[in-house]
Amino acid sequence: MTKQIVISAFTIGAIILGTNNVQAQNTTATTTATITLNDVISIDAGSTAIGGTVTFNYVTAMDYNSDQTITKANSLKVTSTKNFNVKVKAGGPNFVNVSNSIPVNVLTIKASPAAGTMGGTKNDVVLSAGEKTLVANAPLGSALTLNLDYTIPAAKSSSSDILGKPAGTYTQTVIYTATAL
Repeated sequence: MTKQIVISAFTIGAIILGTNNVQAQNTTATTTATITLNDVISIDAGSTAIGGTVTFNYVTAMDYNSDQTITKANSLKVTSTKNFNVKVKAGGPNFVNVSNSIPVNVLTIKASPAAGTMGGTKNDVVLSAGEKTLVANAPLGSALTLNLDYTIPAAKSSSSDILGKPAGTYTQTVIYTATAL
């Protein structure tokens, strides 16, 4: 009987000691998450100015004696992590047709009345071979759109800048540049 009491005492002691010696386990874990940012400014795909065309047709006397405006929706779509400017210039001083030319300053570019989502100060720009600010201090954002009006005013189309030039198609590139502030 003593033997049974001793075995029972050891068993009870082992159970008590065993429950007090539970091995520690991890109950929490930590991970470090990082975000790496780079400054970005981009004229995004979907901008109609990328590879787009603006075509003015002068067919009748009325065409030469009136303003012609062509509106291009989503002309520019800009993503920028900082406030920015948009500048515009012509690829040269003239619209060219073989050896004939029309000065680029016949064309005015400005934000359309339905200007899009791009903020900032918008300026009417008479096109030239030198850069001019079309939008100043536009706030940062993603896929900000700018709708543009391209206008040849009657004062230019009814002047010697256009009148008297040989019939044909005159072309020039228009270059837009977005620059972070």
